[in-house]
Amino acid sequence: MAMAAAATSASFALAKLLSSPKIKQPISLLAPHKKTNSIFSSSASFTPFPLKFHHSKPLNFSTTGAPKISATISSGDKLPDATLSYFDSSDELKTVSVSELTTNKKAILFAVPGAFTPTCSQKHLPGFVEKAGELKAKGMDTIACISVNDAFVMKAWKKDLNIGDEVLLLSDGNGDFTKAIGCELDLSDKPIGLGVRSRRYAMYVEDGVVKILNLEEGGAFNVSSAEDMLKAL
Repeated sequence: MAMAAAATSASFALAKLLSSPKIKQPISLLAPHKKTNSIFSSSASFTPFPLKFHHSKPLNFSTTGAPKISATISSGDKLPDATLSYFDSSDELKTVSVSELTTNKKAILFAVPGAFTPTCSQKHLPGFVEKAGELKAKGMDTIACISVNDAFVMKAWKKDLNIGDEVLLLSDGNGDFTKAIGCELDLSDKPIGLGVRSRRYAMYVEDGVVKILNLEEGGAFNVSSAEDMLKAL
């Protein structure tokens, strides 16, 4: 009886202690209460990270400094066939195959990253227009400019540059021919939004076979001019 009375007395004393208004926070009977630090605590200090601002670089087609990238096509290879489009002198939309342009013929095919872009409009295409007579004097049956633009854009570009029949401007609108020869140029990261275009190049093709291929690194303009082709022929 004495032990039962003592246990009852101890339980009553403990309950009174826990309910006392002097106790500021609950008491744990298992382990001493420890104050924990939290990264979400309102009292935690915060040191902001320094902000770095990056200025966008001007548009540049060149891949100088990058590993040399080669095309699927090379000298000695037969060109894959593909369908290209253009507007003729009667303003009718026409299609022509690569085979039709090159079989049993001597042809100069050159490509630009985009119609209306500076280097293409000021140097590359005008150079071939200017040298068309000299190239044809060397036996060229066809001189054609290829771009991953639609035929309407190529028509407007031709009109803007006041080009006649010296050079045939061909649309590879979906990039089928460009992909087939491995000459895609991905400009998706550029702020102007060019997407996937063609690398700049110039090639001499005889009876459907590539005899000379001057492929630029990206959109650079160092080895694919009309003068370069005249020297190589």
